[in-house]
Amino acid sequence: MARRLVAPLLAVITTLGVVAAAPAHAADFTGAVKLDNCSGSLVRLPGSTPADQALVLTNGHCVELMKPGVVLTDVPANRDFTLLNGSGGQLATLRSTRIVYATMTSTDAALYRLDQTYRQLQQKHGGRALELSAARPVAQSEIRIVSGYWTKIYSCQVDAVVHQVREAKWTWQDSLRYTRPCDTIGGTSGSPIVDAASGKVVGVNNTGNESGGRCTMNNPCEVDATGEITVHKGIGYGQQTAGLVACFGPGSALDLTLPGCAVAKPQ
Repeated sequence: MARRLVAPLLAVITTLGVVAAAPAHAADFTGAVKLDNCSGSLVRLPGSTPADQALVLTNGHCVELMKPGVVLTDVPANRDFTLLNGSGGQLATLRSTRIVYATMTSTDAALYRLDQTYRQLQQKHGGRALELSAARPVAQSEIRIVSGYWTKIYSCQVDAVVHQVREAKWTWQDSLRYTRPCDTIGGTSGSPIVDAASGKVVGVNNTGNESGGRCTMNNPCEVDATGEITVHKGIGYGQQTAGLVACFGPGSALDLTLPGCAVAKPQ
């Protein structure tokens, strides 16, 4: 959620995508979306069907800078997204009807539901969604961060899975620290983190330490299990999305009571 993931002074909404089954060297912008000041991606659950209403993934801070503990579910939301083709050109304008889930507590993620099904998007525009992986990424795995806002793909590795990342008043669990080549900037917020081997989405890009500050806005720090704080200037972070997969049932419907659903719940 730091400045490098937000446009100007506020968080930017980002959702991006890459070819779900493409080999690492063939990563492109299929499934990527551009928001007004963020990135994002057209995504589906492992059990989604062509008849399900399509979903777009981005950051919670791309919805709004929510207070810790706030969780939004099933909220009306009319928002436009620009769907990109494989080469980064504009393919279609998509529109949401609702925010399915959004929070900045424990993670920084949001899912919008669109007014079209996956089948309709495929038939009308040739749009293809990226699959959210139920498997958690591991250190040293190759990843691609695909920014629809900048039409830029970053290539690097997961440097480590961090116990906690803390930025100002927000704390995120089991965050992904990138190796230095993924020097994400403002506007890349909400970009999907795509596993290069499987082509599936394993996380959502959300922040980075801009100037070496300690646990402040735009300068997140790491907190280990003993409470020790470490700062990595210039390093970016993302949040895992595997935890969201267990929270959806038939029809790609959110059900926070499902076994294994461990994301933050509305208070």
